Amino acid sequence: MLNVIYEDNHLLVVEKPVNMPVQEDASGDPDLLSAAKDYIKQKYNKPGEVYLGLVHRLDRPVGGVMVFARTSKAAARLSDSIKRRSAVKKYCAIVENPLPPYGNLKNYIVKDERSHSALLVPEGTPGAQAASLEYASVCTKDGRTLVDIGLHTGRHHQIRAQFAGIGCPLHGDQRYNPAARPGQQIALWAYSLTIEHPTLHEPMTFTSVPSGAAWRPFEEETSALSSGVRCVYIDKNLVIVNKTADIACTVRDGGEDTVEARLACAFGEIYPVHRLDVPTTGLVAFARNEAAYEELTALIRDRKLIKIYRAEVLGAPRSKEGELLLYAVKDAEKALVSVYDEPVPGSREMRTGFRVVETHKPYDGKPASSVLELELFTGRTHQIRASLAHIGCPVIGDDKYGDRAANKAFGRGLRLTAVRLKFPKGMKTLSYLDGRTFEAAAPFEYN
Repeated sequence: MLNVIYEDNHLLVVEKPVNMPVQEDASGDPDLLSAAKDYIKQKYNKPGEVYLGLVHRLDRPVGGVMVFARTSKAAARLSDSIKRRSAVKKYCAIVENPLPPYGNLKNYIVKDERSHSALLVPEGTPGAQAASLEYASVCTKDGRTLVDIGLHTGRHHQIRAQFAGIGCPLHGDQRYNPAARPGQQIALWAYSLTIEHPTLHEPMTFTSVPSGAAWRPFEEETSALSSGVRCVYIDKNLVIVNKTADIACTVRDGGEDTVEARLACAFGEIYPVHRLDVPTTGLVAFARNEAAYEELTALIRDRKLIKIYRAEVLGAPRSKEGELLLYAVKDAEKALVSVYDEPVPGSREMRTGFRVVETHKPYDGKPASSVLELELFTGRTHQIRASLAHIGCPVIGDDKYGDRAANKAFGRGLRLTAVRLKFPKGMKTLSYLDGRTFEAAAPFEYN
């Protein structure tokens, strides 16, 4: 039975089952396009041949979100958006072995017409096409890693071949994983598709969650992914999210689309306990019940939950490590913090520990910079960004407190990430996490 995700007069969005061809092929097996046409014909009592435009494909063993066009005009517009890469397709996969937290895989691929396999070849090989994707590791369990994947190109078997090429083949991939056992299902799923509606000209996102034996250990993580959140850790009391840029943590920060709202869609009631600025990436914790919320709130209030950040800044501090003791006055109306060396009326103390991790000389039109590791001893609004700008080392990508002209040389994105959360010993509800540390790499380290 066809699983319809969305339909209107212009679109039909469905969940493609695994091991079903998208279009009729030599196998003679039932195909998705025919099933979708039959669905339209029967539901709307259509006489004759039903039109349904095929605008993109998924490999036969892969399941997930697919869109069909119900009119030729919609087909032309959707095909053009997919060709221009304005449509956003996201995949999740389970790969063998751990791998770096973030990565960009760039290869050249040739399709072997005899075996229908994709071969990774050197640049300049006749017929080779550039293949590029980016990924983020979500979490690792029992030696297998759930990865979130975005494609920059759409080559034959691209995801499967590129991950096999770095020694992390997809679980159950009979073609590219020598360890795959007969009968295993490949763990690759098209979980999200964002398109511009062909007539409304508004973005629409459709999602689908994988299921089955290989996915079972990652059920909550894939549910969160389909809601737009990467969770590095989940249990009955706690969710730790690796937040992406350009989304607020909580509803109180404004807007309906927040990490809190997305988690609530995936898990039900959720309790925010601390926040990151919208452009800041990295680890942020949410409680799943009142007992965990009370304990986490107390840990943060008493500065017992250690939060470590990593930032790339212009220039470098005068000393290799130390503590910044400054004073902040917040202008709530302008959402701006003014920083002073000494206390002034209405100011609040800001204490930030720092350590220089590495320095970079000027290169390729970029000014000198340094990477710092930072620890918050107080938790004020924009504390890291405002403090570092005050000492002449603004965070790269920070247009509010930093150097806009210099930021342009480095490209988009605030280079500030919450990279580590360390829990103390002696907890109650969360005693099983005594002394445990959770880590995430800074995305700018993998640019």
